[in-house]
Amino acid sequence: MIALLRVLPILLLLVFTGCADEEKTSVLRLAHGLDTGHPVHLGMVFMAERLEEKSGGELTIAIYPNQQLGTERQALELLQIGSLAMTKVSAAVLENFSPEATVLSLPYLFRDREHVYQFQDSELGRKVLTTSEQFRLRGLVYFDAGQRSFYTKDRPVHTPDDLRGTKIRVQLSATAINLVKALGGSPTPISYGELYTALQQGVVDGAENNPPSFYTSRHYEVCKYYTLDEHTATPDVLLIGTGAWERLNPQQRTWLQEAADEAVVYQRKVWQEAEQEALEAVEAAGVEIIRPDKTPFIEQTAPILESYRDQPAIYSLIERIIAMAPENEG
Repeated sequence: MIALLRVLPILLLLVFTGCADEEKTSVLRLAHGLDTGHPVHLGMVFMAERLEEKSGGELTIAIYPNQQLGTERQALELLQIGSLAMTKVSAAVLENFSPEATVLSLPYLFRDREHVYQFQDSELGRKVLTTSEQFRLRGLVYFDAGQRSFYTKDRPVHTPDDLRGTKIRVQLSATAINLVKALGGSPTPISYGELYTALQQGVVDGAENNPPSFYTSRHYEVCKYYTLDEHTATPDVLLIGTGAWERLNPQQRTWLQEAADEAVVYQRKVWQEAEQEALEAVEAAGVEIIRPDKTPFIEQTAPILESYRDQPAIYSLIERIIAMAPENEG
C-alpha cells in the first residue's frame, strides 16, 4: 500500500497520457533518471528509432528521461505492477532482486573493457540478465557504463588511505557499501537526483561514478578531484517488466530484442567518445584528474571477492568470468 501511494501520482499521469495513443500502435513507456545528453540515453533513443523502423510503426517506445516519471526505485515499482513497460537501472540495484547480479559490481573483477564486453555478449552474460524475472523484471541488454571512480570535494585521493574517514555517496547496494568500507571510507546511500545538493551542503565528501555521469550531472562543479582508480565496471541494465514482455507477440519481442542489441553496438561507440570528451571537459573546468597506482586499491578490496567462497553458485560465476579474460583464452 505504501509503495502504491508513492507511485499513485505517476500512475495517474500514465493513464491520462495513454489516452492519446493510436489504436494501431503499441507504445512502450521507458522512464529513467539520466540527462538527455548522456550516452546511455542516446543508446535508448537509437533503440526506439530502430524499433519503429523494424515494426513499421506498430511498436514504439516513448522515453521519459530526467526522472520525469519518478526515481529509479519508483520506476522499478511501476514496472513490477505493470504500469510502466521499461526502465534503465545500474546493475548494482539488481543485487536486491538477483544474487547473481552481485558479480556485475564486484571490484576489479573485469580486467579491461574487452573483458567486460566478452562477458556481456556471452551466453553466461545473457543468462544473468534473466535472473530477476521472479521479481517481474526481465533484463534485455547491458549498456556500457564504463568504470566507476572516486571524486571528492576537498581531499585528493591518491591511495586508499586518502579515503579514510570520508563520507562517500554510494548506490543502495551491499557490494558498493562493502567496497567503500574496505577502502576506509564511510559509505552513504543517497538518491542520484539528490546528490548534487548533498555534495554542495557537505552531507557527503564525495561520490563515485564514470566520467560521462560525473560530467553530465555537473558534479564537477562541486568536486574538483577525480581519481581514476576504476574500481568497478558496473553496467547499466535495460529492463522490461515481465507483464509488458508477455503482452508482446513473438514478432514484437524479436523486433524489440533486435533493436536493443543493435543499440548496444551503437551505444558502446558513443560511450567511448563521451568518456574522452567528459574527461577533457571536467579538466578544462578545473578538475584535477588523478591516475593512481591501482595496486593498493586492488589488494585492499580483494577480500570482497574471496568472501563469496562460501556461496558456491556466486563464486563459480566469479571464476567463470575471470576465465573469460582475453589473456586467459587458450
